[in-house]
Amino acid sequence: MPNNIYLYILVMAGVTYLIRMLPLALWKREIKNVYVRSFLHYVPYACLAAMTFPAILSSTGSLLSAIFGFAVALLLAYREKSLLTVALCACGTVFVVEQLLLWLPSLGF
Repeated sequence: MPNNIYLYILVMAGVTYLIRMLPLALWKREIKNVYVRSFLHYVPYACLAAMTFPAILSSTGSLLSAIFGFAVALLLAYREKSLLTVALCACGTVFVVEQLLLWLPSLGF
């Protein structure tokens, strides 16, 4: 059984390499179709969003604080603020909402 793990790693490395190498080896001409180029332009952003969004929702103590932090980050990013400003404000928002969620039950809400 321990020897099989090296075989699994080798197969996965080969599959990963083929997926990345085959399009480069088989397609040598420039892509001129506007729709295909547009689609390929947005693939990295879509992949990043698909990986990041679930992590945003599960990284805090509550879903509510994650949603507030995400909303603040979206608003500031839409207004073209710097990455540092967006990150700090989103983290600050999550912290404040988490603190409010801790204090509200003791105040009778």
